[in-house]
Amino acid sequence: MNNFFRYRFIPVFMLSMLCLVSCRQKTDETGAGQSVSASGQSTADLISFIVSLDTLKGSRKLRLIINQQDSILSLTPGKEKNPFYHYFRARKFSLQKKKDSALAAYQQMKGYHKNDDIELLKENLIISYTIANGSMVEATLMNRILSGLKIAETQKSCLTFFYYDLIAQAYYQNNNGQKSLEYAAKYFAANPYKNHPVIKQRYFDISFLLASRLGDLSKMLYYNNQARILAVDIKDSLALARTYDNQAQIYSKQGKTDKAVDCSRIYFRFLKKTDNLNDIAYNNLATAFIQNGELDSAIFYYRAGIEMEKKDPSGKRKTTPYLGLMDAYKFKGDYRSALAAADSLYKTEIKNNKAIEAAKIAELHEKYEVEKKDRSINDLNSRNKLNEKLINQQRWLLFMVMVVSLAAVSLFIISYRQLRLKDKNKLLAADNQRLIMEQKLLQVQLNPHFIFNAISNLQGLISSGNTSESVRYLKSFSGLLRSILEQNRKDFISIDEEISSLNNYLLLQQMRYADTFTYQISVSEEIDAQDILIPPMLIQPFIENSIEHGFRNIPYKGLLKISFEKQANQLEITIDDNGCGLDNKASGNQQKQSLAQAILTERFDALFCRYSQNASFNMTGKKGMGESGVLVIINIPIIND
Repeated sequence: MNNFFRYRFIPVFMLSMLCLVSCRQKTDETGAGQSVSASGQSTADLISFIVSLDTLKGSRKLRLIINQQDSILSLTPGKEKNPFYHYFRARKFSLQKKKDSALAAYQQMKGYHKNDDIELLKENLIISYTIANGSMVEATLMNRILSGLKIAETQKSCLTFFYYDLIAQAYYQNNNGQKSLEYAAKYFAANPYKNHPVIKQRYFDISFLLASRLGDLSKMLYYNNQARILAVDIKDSLALARTYDNQAQIYSKQGKTDKAVDCSRIYFRFLKKTDNLNDIAYNNLATAFIQNGELDSAIFYYRAGIEMEKKDPSGKRKTTPYLGLMDAYKFKGDYRSALAAADSLYKTEIKNNKAIEAAKIAELHEKYEVEKKDRSINDLNSRNKLNEKLINQQRWLLFMVMVVSLAAVSLFIISYRQLRLKDKNKLLAADNQRLIMEQKLLQVQLNPHFIFNAISNLQGLISSGNTSESVRYLKSFSGLLRSILEQNRKDFISIDEEISSLNNYLLLQQMRYADTFTYQISVSEEIDAQDILIPPMLIQPFIENSIEHGFRNIPYKGLLKISFEKQANQLEITIDDNGCGLDNKASGNQQKQSLAQAILTERFDALFCRYSQNASFNMTGKKGMGESGVLVIINIPIIND
């Protein structure tokens, strides 16, 4: 529910419902299942509790009650089966700006029946997170929203208004103000707390914003007047101050620029008094000044807003202040300063676009490398076919020479040539196999989904102001990327290098999936970790499988053990987890696991088996041992540096 149109608050009177912390299945006389809380409250009561969170002004109580609810639910037996435990845990992560962890917690919510209110709430939350970046909503995602709305309307769910809200936001992001206003009205009409003054006030605030987007002055006047009356009624000083900012927009459209400046000043002074000033407030006040012809004041506030924005840790800069500054200097006749502002505008646009372009270039480079490998493989296949044709021709020539004359000498010469060609063909086939494996490894090594999520998680940490955690996260992430790029050029690396890469990877995964698992890495005293070599990226696919699939939905904390030991003149590597095991994996996950095993088998054939060295691995589920999880044992020859 973290979107433009929705506010999340908890009324004081709902504190009495904090005892609703655990759900179980209760069967009535007809055998139908109905979920109830430990205190006898039904799922419907808990959903109503969540719906009522809209009715409290201010965010301090929200944070307090979310933390209290999460603490209580964390102590409840069987909490992993309680969807409301995952809901409040996700809300806590969301307040901490840990987007990945919040989304993972939402995904663990499971309803008691297909398409029940819990499943509708879960789908709504996940889609809300998906479109929260403000970008255009594509047709596939819009169809998901409409599908959820259809189910909610068919079942007459109390959550139907959440989907109206979601559609209104989607149309707003797609620049369809008329449709957005239509569904915002439906959202308000279907809201069970629509008569609550807090809900009404925020609805009029949203309606004013949409009317402003449509340029409808009469509706702007109406919605702002209603919002102001309600702000006074509920004694919400911030909401009241916001109506003055809205009034400044109205006066600007009416050409009453002096009054627009007065209203904008009222809002600005309130934000300053309450220590809530932001660069947008500076920009709006400066714009009011420039419209009123007060150019020096406009320049002062544009510059002050730019200085405040520079403190934003995200690093992205807005271009609007520079546009206003450029106009102010131009109207003043100071063309040198206007040119300097234009230059800053250009540099800001270039800087903002570099991040987008860098991601696009990285993607294009990846595609280029894959295509280059494909071309090499096709070239080798063509050469193999040509060599096969040459071999066939030599066979026919040998037959003719044997028939005509000089059978013994000709047979010797042709046989020698044939052996040479066969050896060459074997080498080409080996090169072909190596290139295929390189291509597969290239695709496995850099998981774009993991990298994008890692960057998103880093952005969340930076936004939350957690500097030490952000630096620690960035250090591990850069170390992992550097080691992958360096190891990609080597056939073998030391055990120390492999452990360093694994530590960086596992630390990132622990920060991504908070409190999901721990790990242990041990090296036998008989092994010199700096001297003994192993192939790079040998262990990572199995570790990734344990974390992404083994620990995904288990009701306890995962444990991953990795050990290096010496057994019968061979290096034995063990990967042991206590996850859900092999039986619970979906077919898609099994295919990914089979692909990883196939790639590892091919690598063993190329690196060891062709030289008559023993190398093998075995993956078994521990269910037959009376335990949960998967045990992987890899045996390879001991190779010294």
